[in-house]
Amino acid sequence: MELQIATPPQKRNVDAESSTEELIAWSLDRFADRRMVMSTSFGMEGCALIDMYAVHGKPLTVAYIDTMFFFEETYRLRDRMIERYPHFEFVNCGTTLTPEQQAEQYGPELWKSDPNLCCRIRKVEPMKGALAGADVWITALRRSQSATRANIQVVEWDWKYQLLKLNPLAQWDRPRIWEYIRAHDVPYNELHERGYPTVGCTHCTAPVAGASAGDYTRVGRWNGQTKTECGLHGDGI
Repeated sequence: MELQIATPPQKRNVDAESSTEELIAWSLDRFADRRMVMSTSFGMEGCALIDMYAVHGKPLTVAYIDTMFFFEETYRLRDRMIERYPHFEFVNCGTTLTPEQQAEQYGPELWKSDPNLCCRIRKVEPMKGALAGADVWITALRRSQSATRANIQVVEWDWKYQLLKLNPLAQWDRPRIWEYIRAHDVPYNELHERGYPTVGCTHCTAPVAGASAGDYTRVGRWNGQTKTECGLHGDGI
């Protein structure tokens, strides 16, 4: 009697032509036994990506960095996202240093006197903790967001945090994100409809005249300064 050897099921694979949906399905399959962490600041892109992963019904850790300077609208959105996606674990990885303690230690309004240090304390250092022990980092970065993000790859190695980084929305633009949000009734920050293309900390984010929810620009971030990034991605600060 001839011995029958079962052929193991083929793993999904992805390449440059793979769709976002294929990449997401591949990542959930390929790294099922690895620790994956999705980070979000509850921007429109992040909300869309959370929804795209959520439809697969698999648990996932979603880390966010509460800087303690969120807009009230952002906190309300966070609560809506937690309620809508109960199978995801939303984890606040923000610093425990209060704004009052920061002022005592570094002086008042650090975001004005040394914005890079403020971001390092309230975003970059906490992110190191959020990704500690993680094998895969999922982000909602897009190439068209800024010149510093123009060359990001869909799948790449992040040397700063020493892990694999997935950017499933790398090739998307804001109009396509906005279309997805509306088509799937995904919660989003109401500030996007009040002239805020991006939403960060209250002290460092301003509305942009004439901007609609489907527009994207970083003009409203760190007004009057050469700073355009908080340092979470790239070489950092």
